Amino acid sequence: MSDSVQLARFGMTDLEVRHALDRLNVRDVDYADLYFESRVSESVSMEEGIVKRAAKSISQGVGVRATAGEKTGFAYSDELTKKDLEIAADTARYIANSPKGDRGLPVPVQRRPTKDLYPIERAKAEVATADRVALLNAIDAEARRYDPRIKNVLASFNTEYKVVVVATSDGTLIGDVQPLSRLQVTCIAEENGNRQVGSFGGGGRVGFKFYHDEERYIEYAREAAREAILNLSAVDAPAGVMPVVLGGGWPGILLHEAIGHGLEADFNRKKTSAFSSLIGKRVASDVCTIVDDGTLPFRRGSLNMDDEGTPTGRTVLIEKGILRGYITDKLNARLMGIPLTGNGRRESYQSVVLPRMTNTFMLAGESDPAEILKSVKRGLYAVTFGGGQVDITSGKFVFSASEAYLIEDGKITKPVKGATLIGNGPEILTKVSMVGHDLKLDNGIGTCGKDGQSVPVGVGLPTLKIDEITVGGTQR
Repeated sequence: MSDSVQLARFGMTDLEVRHALDRLNVRDVDYADLYFESRVSESVSMEEGIVKRAAKSISQGVGVRATAGEKTGFAYSDELTKKDLEIAADTARYIANSPKGDRGLPVPVQRRPTKDLYPIERAKAEVATADRVALLNAIDAEARRYDPRIKNVLASFNTEYKVVVVATSDGTLIGDVQPLSRLQVTCIAEENGNRQVGSFGGGGRVGFKFYHDEERYIEYAREAAREAILNLSAVDAPAGVMPVVLGGGWPGILLHEAIGHGLEADFNRKKTSAFSSLIGKRVASDVCTIVDDGTLPFRRGSLNMDDEGTPTGRTVLIEKGILRGYITDKLNARLMGIPLTGNGRRESYQSVVLPRMTNTFMLAGESDPAEILKSVKRGLYAVTFGGGQVDITSGKFVFSASEAYLIEDGKITKPVKGATLIGNGPEILTKVSMVGHDLKLDNGIGTCGKDGQSVPVGVGLPTLKIDEITVGGTQR
């Protein structure tokens, strides 16, 4: 599908786009763009064997932006007419505080994304409600079959089908079709008044068939039930400073929150990040290499292009402990004079662009995961995390572990409950002493929040050892 054809689905022509960009053509504006978006979202959720919610929403609109120095003028319209587009352009120009000028803008040239990371799924977005319900019913039955102590099952299946077109003042007209889906299962187990929860899920830029392939939906149900049942026998978590081993995959959320946000360019340009002005300096132990990669096929955080029309890429953030770069969008890359990485993202056409992560993970190391565990006399093995909080300026974080175990004499023993990890992101990186060769990416459930905007992301981690970190618990 050509970008002009995609543009036509918004009722716009190349000429009307050109005229709108012309209205942003002012003396002081450094850059301007139009972001057209059409989105169809559907969700079905089940609880206690009953469909509790089924919803479908359709949205369409355009975001108009003009940047002048550090200032951004932004307006949007959910009415796609020539007049509404011109009003939005005039508003963005006014907010940018620039008078109307007569500098000529280049005619937008149609371009295609340089890659196609989710080609098969574009024609498979439509899933009948009956099929969605049948899937959730099967999950409910499988989870209850796992153990009679499973008293309630909550399951949801969400899909999104988004078409975007970006027209820019530097002469680009580019579009993409972006599918997305997610299946989530939560089980509640109860025994003698003790109630515990277990959750599991997955997804990505994939279609409905993905969840039936290799019976993934059954795996999700069993994993959620297993975690809930496991937590029934969990003992109180220890408290104090101790070594912690992080499992592979989803524990990379700690890396995302405690370190990744601090490497986003806007925080560093404003000098509010713990990593500001540290390019080329050691910020982690030499076994740590961290990348952000938006080019992994079918992954939840991947994109053929970001929301400014820039191709996504693989950015090395920390290499063997040395800080190499930040995550950038066009505005911050220009103001800071650093490379553009293709990380300009927005929640919707109603949102401004921010530098955001895509798939962020630590590369595999050389240690055997079994040897990592054997090296710990007494400590904690954290397999899955729940919620957490991070202060970007200081790097301080608190994360709760939803599945964790004691390590005693190099062996995994009792499951524990109520464990939290408390630390400082930059400091923790310097205490990573062993990194496993078993890099694992998460199953595709991550959603990142920043400045009130949410976007899909991916995380990943090999098994790794942090020599010492504060564990909050109830047992001393």
